[in-house]
Amino acid sequence: METKSDSRLGTEKILKLMLQLALPSVLAQIVNVLYNIIDRIYIGRIPGVGAAALTGVGVTFPVITIVSAFAGFANGGGAPLAAIAMGQRDNKRAEKILGNSTFLLLVFSGGLMAVFLGLKKPLLYMFGASDYTIEYAASYITVYLLGTVFVELAVGLNTFISCQGYARTAMISVLIGAIVNIILDPVFIFVLDMGVVGAATATVISQALSAVWVLRFLISAKSQIHLRISDLKPDVKILGSILALGVSPFIMAATESAITIVMNHGLQTYGGDLYVGSMTILQSVLQLIFVPINGFTNGVQPIISYNFGAGQFERVKKAIKNMLIITFLFSFAYVMFAMICPGVFAGMFTNDADLIDLVKRVLPIYIMGMSIFGLQSGIQSSFLGLGQAKISLCIAILRKVVLLIPFAVILPHFFGVMGVYYAEPIADIISVVTACTLFLLNIRKILSLDTLAKVTHTDEK
Repeated sequence: METKSDSRLGTEKILKLMLQLALPSVLAQIVNVLYNIIDRIYIGRIPGVGAAALTGVGVTFPVITIVSAFAGFANGGGAPLAAIAMGQRDNKRAEKILGNSTFLLLVFSGGLMAVFLGLKKPLLYMFGASDYTIEYAASYITVYLLGTVFVELAVGLNTFISCQGYARTAMISVLIGAIVNIILDPVFIFVLDMGVVGAATATVISQALSAVWVLRFLISAKSQIHLRISDLKPDVKILGSILALGVSPFIMAATESAITIVMNHGLQTYGGDLYVGSMTILQSVLQLIFVPINGFTNGVQPIISYNFGAGQFERVKKAIKNMLIITFLFSFAYVMFAMICPGVFAGMFTNDADLIDLVKRVLPIYIMGMSIFGLQSGIQSSFLGLGQAKISLCIAILRKVVLLIPFAVILPHFFGVMGVYYAEPIADIISVVTACTLFLLNIRKILSLDTLAKVTHTDEK
C-alpha cells in the first residue's frame, strides 16, 4: 500500500522535496563529523602534550575510516536497492534487503574488532606513528574498537531511515550521539583527566545511543519497512546485489584510509611529527567539505532511486541537475574561504605556533582542487542512486587508487615533503573532469526502461 511518504517522493515538487529531505541530512552529517573534530579540538589543547596527542589520534584515522567504510559497504548498496524496491511497491523485498544489510554489519563488526585489536601497534607504526606518539594512538583506538558494533549499526542502518523519506528522524539519530559526545568530551578528557582515552570513551557511548535510536525506529510501526529477525538470515543473491552496489562507496571510504597511510608515511619520512600533525588538521578541513556535500547527496539519493524505480525519468533528471548545481556552488565557496583564511582553521585545532604556521602555508595548496569536487560527489551519488555500480566504482578507483596514492608516493622524490601536499589537488582536478565526461556519455542511456529492467533483474535473480 502506498504511504504518505511514498507519495511525496513521487509527486512533490523536486526542489521543495530536495530541501525537505536533504537539509536535515546535511545537518545530521555536519553534526556527525563533530565526533572526530570535537575530539581533535579538545585533544589538541591537553596541557603539555596537546600537539603530540593530536598527532597520535590523527594516525588512528585509517582504522576509523575502515570501520566506517564497512558500514558504507552495507548501506551504500542496501539503501538504494531498498529505495528502488519501495518505488516499485515491493516492501517485502526492501525488508529482506534491510535484514541482509544488518547481517553484514554484524559480521563486519566482529571481524574488524578482532583484526585491528590483534594488529594494533604494528599497524599504527605503519600509519605514521612514532615512538613519541604511539602511546596516544594505541590508547585511543583500543577503546574505539571495543565499540565497533555500535558504529557499524548507527552508521550502517541510519541510511535505511532516510531512504524512506524520514530525513528528520535520521537527523535526530545523529544529533543524539553528537550532542552527548560534545557534552562528555570535556568531562572525560579534562575533568576526569582521562585524556585521549576519555575522548574515545565519549565517542563509543555516543555511538551506542545512536545505534539504539536507529534500531528502535526500524522495528517500530512508524517505519515503512521493518527490521525482522527472520530477514537476518543471509540470502546469497541479495547479499551479492548489496555488495556489488556497495563496493563503490566502500572503496571511496576505504581508500581514504590507504591515502592517509601513504601520506602520513611520506610526511613522517620527509618531514617528521609536525608534518604528520598538519595532515590531521587538513583532513578535518576536508571533512568539513565532504560531510555537508555527502549529507546533501544522501538526502537527494532516495528521490533519485525512488523515481527511477517508478520510471519517472524527468523527475530524476531534475533532481540530478539541482543536486549538481548546489554541490558545486558549496564546494567552490567553502574552498575559496579556506584558501583565503587558512589561519582560521589552523587555530581551531592547536595552540602550537609551528603547527599553525605550517598549516597556513600548506592548506591553500592542498585544498585548491576541492573547489570543483562538488561535481564529482553529485555524479557519484547519482550513479549510486541509479544502481550503476560499475561506473560509480570506476570513478571511486580513479581518484584515489589510480591518481592520488601514486602521486603521493612519486612527487616527494621531486619536491620533497611538499610533494605529498601537491598530490591532492592534481588528483582532484583530473578525477572531476573524468567523472563529468562519464556522466555526459552515459546518463541518457541509463535513464531508460531497459536499464531499469536490468537493475531490477540483477537484484531479484
